[in-house]
Amino acid sequence: MYKNLAFQTPANASGWKRWLIYSALARLILFALLFVAAAFLTGMALHLLGWSPSSGNPNIKGWAQLIIRALPAVIAYLILTRVIERRWPTELAWRKLPAHFIGGVLLGMALLSVVIGILWLAGSYRVLGTNAQVPWLESILMFGLGAGISEEIMFRGALFRIVEESLGTWLAVLISALAFGAIHLGNPNATLWSGLAIAIEAGVLFGLVYHVTRSLWLCMGLHAAWNVMEGPVFGTPVSGLPPHGWLQAELTGPNWLSGGTFGPEASLITPLCCLALAGVFLFIALRRNSIVPPFWKRRPG
Repeated sequence: MYKNLAFQTPANASGWKRWLIYSALARLILFALLFVAAAFLTGMALHLLGWSPSSGNPNIKGWAQLIIRALPAVIAYLILTRVIERRWPTELAWRKLPAHFIGGVLLGMALLSVVIGILWLAGSYRVLGTNAQVPWLESILMFGLGAGISEEIMFRGALFRIVEESLGTWLAVLISALAFGAIHLGNPNATLWSGLAIAIEAGVLFGLVYHVTRSLWLCMGLHAAWNVMEGPVFGTPVSGLPPHGWLQAELTGPNWLSGGTFGPEASLITPLCCLALAGVFLFIALRRNSIVPPFWKRRPG
């Protein structure tokens, strides 16, 4: 009945399979176990190859970081979708890759540029100079593709999608957003506000982007471009991590405006901008009548 859902429990599934294999909780646990196993094996393989994620060689470090972050998530997700759900993951369809990923990159670049532009107009962002020694490859592989691929598969492909298939769109947005904000509480200079801000600006926005497009490529492109623009380009902290950007810049003014040492993601400006864009995707979802109700409110058929 709900054609926008990637997976629905087979009608002929036995009772034990419905709970131990196909239920939302079971699939999330299976994905987590698969991810841990794949991460362990990936780490061992990198060790045997002599590729360390903390290598002094920035190129080796970048590729190792990309592999250790992205590959376990990809392996776990493909096993989940192909073996457990027995379907081709259309949210990762190759035909969508060029247009959706590039579209996400352009959207991420534009969104972060608007945030920085407002901070500049408010006198809170100031460029001090440029740095020609930016490790572009390492930054793009680690902060861009590594984080974008792994986190979007985990939080939108697995958590948001599976929760939506059971508890509906609204609870999926809420749960995945809070979880996404919570994992950033352990970052340097993180506060309760910074975690909540990330839950609002990234968790809510990316969840609605996925709901409307059903494309992980677009989410990955948006996520990767956001991180690369924030740190390597504009020279501001990325989720509390110190900046190594082409532009050498400083954030000044009250923390509620600048984001302080955590960076623009903790600025009040950022969640407001992201909520404005999320509102566009919510409008599209409401016009399409694509919001999925929780299982207990669905009509049979």
